[in-house]
This record gives sequence, structure tokens and C-alpha cells, in this order.
Amino acid sequence: MALAIFDLDNTLLAGDSDHLWGHFLASKGMIDGETYKKENQRFYDEYKLGQLNISEFLAFSLKPLADHDPETLNKLHQEFMTQQITPIIPRKSRELLNKHRQQGDILLIITATNRFVTDPIAKELGVDHLLATDPEVINGRYTGQVTGTPCFQEGKVKRLNAWLADTHHSMQGSWFYSDSLNDIPLLEQVDNPVAVDPDETLAQHAEMKGWPIISLRG
Repeated sequence: MALAIFDLDNTLLAGDSDHLWGHFLASKGMIDGETYKKENQRFYDEYKLGQLNISEFLAFSLKPLADHDPETLNKLHQEFMTQQITPIIPRKSRELLNKHRQQGDILLIITATNRFVTDPIAKELGVDHLLATDPEVINGRYTGQVTGTPCFQEGKVKRLNAWLADTHHSMQGSWFYSDSLNDIPLLEQVDNPVAVDPDETLAQHAEMKGWPIISLRG
């Protein structure tokens, strides 16, 4: 029984849930659409280049959670799932998850995107274990701040190591599937790193290392 770890955005999903959530909120008039879209795109471009300032991005992306009550946010997320997320879950992603389930592996999604956005997605994919950036909640409301270590770049390794210590799972025979150069630190830690529809930098790194490169699209 091995640990099978999956990045979410642009790996199991044929798109970026954090990016789409921002556009969805703008389309609903919940945020200043033009300003948000411009900044959202800037952060997304920086992420793809491996240049994202995670603290700056989280201050931006978590603010809408603080601006609205949880009931409103949950209703919005249900609509978001139906309209934006379910259509971008490739059949091959579900098949890959099922392959690891049938092998008896432990499935874990690890993502920089915050838990509010990603927890329902993990449930839709049937994955019980999720490591995500955790937004702070005080008195039942989001504060717009982060609690703990953001689950990004080296932070993914730190969060995974803490989870392993808590759960007593092993990295022996472990897998990690990702599309992003930002996940190279964690890809280097597993026994079976796999590049999935990788960006150019990760594709070059995978070729140099002899890692498998696969596609889950289509």
C-alpha cells in the first residue's frame, strides 16, 4: 500500500480552480470585476513562471472569503462546482485515481489553493486526504488570513512531512503527479515522480531526470 499524491490544479483538473473561483466571483458581482481579474491574471502568470509571492497572493485571494458570510460562500461554491469544476475533471483523472484505489494505495491531494475552494473538489473526486493552504477562521468567519504554512513549493514538502508524522504513513513506494515547476521540490522527494501535462520548465526537468510524462487531458 503506497502513498499516491496528486496536485490538483492543471493536474487532476484541466484548469486552475483558484483562478476560476476569482473569475466566478467577478461574474456574480461579488467583487470588483475588472480590478480583480487584472490582479488575478497577474498572479496566475507569476505562478506559471515560478515567481509568485505567495503571501501577497493569499492576502489578495482570501479577502473575498472575509468579505462574505459562510452561508453565502457555500451557496456560491455549490454553483461554482456545477458550472466551473465538474466540466474540467477529465475522465482520465478519475481513471488514474481509480487505478490507485484498486491497488490499495492511499490517495492524497496536495494543493496551494485554499481549503475552502478545494475541499469540495477533493470530495467530488473521492479523495479523503487533502493538504491545502488553510484560511484562518475565527468565530465562524474567515478572516482573510492564513493559518499555518502555505501549501506551496517547499511548503508542500513541510506540510507533507508533518502529515506523515501525524498519520505514520510512509513514503516508501510513493507517487506524486504534478504539472508545475513549483512542485519540483516535492517531486524530488517521492519514489515515483510523474509530470502531468507539464509546463515547459517541468517538462525539461522531467526529461533530464528520466521521469515519466503523461497527459490526463481528453
